[in-house]
Amino acid sequence: MAGWRRGTRNLLTDVAGLSVGHAGDETLKSGATVVVFDRPAIASVAVLGGAPGTRETDLLAPENTVEAIDALVLSGGSAFGLDAASGVMSFLRQSGRGFEVAGFRVPLVPAAILFDLANGGDKDWGLHSPYRDFGHAAAATAGADFALGSVGAGLGCTTATLKGGIGSASTVLPSGVMVAALVAVNAVGSATIGGSRHFWAAPFEMEGEFGNLGLPAPWPEDGAIPRTKFDAAPGGNTTIGIVATDAVMDKAALKRLAIAGHDGLARAIWPAHTDFDGDLVFAAATGTSGISLGPRGGRTVDFGAAAAATMARAVARGVHAASPAAGDRLPVWREG
Repeated sequence: MAGWRRGTRNLLTDVAGLSVGHAGDETLKSGATVVVFDRPAIASVAVLGGAPGTRETDLLAPENTVEAIDALVLSGGSAFGLDAASGVMSFLRQSGRGFEVAGFRVPLVPAAILFDLANGGDKDWGLHSPYRDFGHAAAATAGADFALGSVGAGLGCTTATLKGGIGSASTVLPSGVMVAALVAVNAVGSATIGGSRHFWAAPFEMEGEFGNLGLPAPWPEDGAIPRTKFDAAPGGNTTIGIVATDAVMDKAALKRLAIAGHDGLARAIWPAHTDFDGDLVFAAATGTSGISLGPRGGRTVDFGAAAAATMARAVARGVHAASPAAGDRLPVWREG
């Protein structure tokens, strides 16, 4: 990590060319988080969990025609939450954004969802779910500064032992390239070691950003024993995230970046990528730095490592920032 440092905000928005917004309902204990790109951004995706829920992810494959997208959505609500992308599309269409086809503009908004229906919130929303409205509101209010913890897609997130939430972090490499992560932590597994308050991501922490506890010493006897949600079910969990950079990259290189993001999930959550998680990472490049970073070369090794470390930090920050609310079924880290 020599020469690495945090970005100014320590948020995804340290990457120039994008903004982030949240919307949700505390009574519902669910919501959506949206990343809006100033200009269409090259993107890809990697899905390593066994129970994903997605929209418009096939177009992100390197062999497919469309390269650039307008926004990305992380949402609660299980499959109902996929409606959040429709709200974002409506917002972008009002702004004249979208991929031009036969004289029409179609905003391209890939989305991923997590399961938070059984988290104690009131899901009696009537005929139509509120996620389309959440998506529109999140896009309309997106900006450079945004909250972490129990907000947006993180409102209803849980882990095996603690409430989860929205986390974010950023890293500036010696080359000047920025890499940042945004994640909604709703895992089958745990972000902390055994029964302790120490985060699995502790080796990557910068400037006490999630408690500065380091690793436990001595190591707890139960440290390596997986702690999981006892009622784990297919589609019932999921950690979904985004790695973004200001480097110039193509879809093939971004696919590798998304996989590196998953390395960060695996360093911060134990266990990760289970049959009952839909773990997914988007990767996007705004290209605003003008620095080209292809799929080969020694500096891509450090870049991938930085992406993994940044995602691990984002996971810990999401759990660390969670706040208590009425009806919670798990404690928050700050109450420990």
